[in-house]
Amino acid sequence: MASIYDFTAKSLQGKDVSLGEFRGKPMLIVNTASKCGFTPQYEGLEKLYGQYKDKGLVVLGFPCNQFGAQEPGSEAEIGAFCQANYGVTFPMFSKIDVNGAGAHPLYNYLKGEKGGIFGTKNIKWNFTKFLVSRDGRVVGRFAPTTKPQDMQNAIAAVL
Repeated sequence: MASIYDFTAKSLQGKDVSLGEFRGKPMLIVNTASKCGFTPQYEGLEKLYGQYKDKGLVVLGFPCNQFGAQEPGSEAEIGAFCQANYGVTFPMFSKIDVNGAGAHPLYNYLKGEKGGIFGTKNIKWNFTKFLVSRDGRVVGRFAPTTKPQDMQNAIAAVL
């Protein structure tokens, strides 16, 4: 049986990052996009990260261009956009697919652990959020419409 810690992803800078580096820390994993109506959630995600990182929380952003082609930029452009517009300091990763044959294995795992409404597995849109506990269990899946600030109780429960 796979564990969340078995997956590796490329950072925006092209470095392989093992999720094992985050063992023992709660994680909030989000598929992001720079040109989406939900893009302002970057601000809320950064606030959550700033508020709870000293208690162990790590936010992991995974840009995705599968929904309305709302993440067209290169890794360098994505990083510059996130920094300039939202002051993002949490780890950001290279662009991935979250659905379909080319979906990143991490997202296949996340979707298998926590399905969406009505038991659907696929990610429906940008800024779907998965909450992972300190022991690596996927304990929550939140819709794109769920604002980061509305997740504080769920996050507090895993801190």
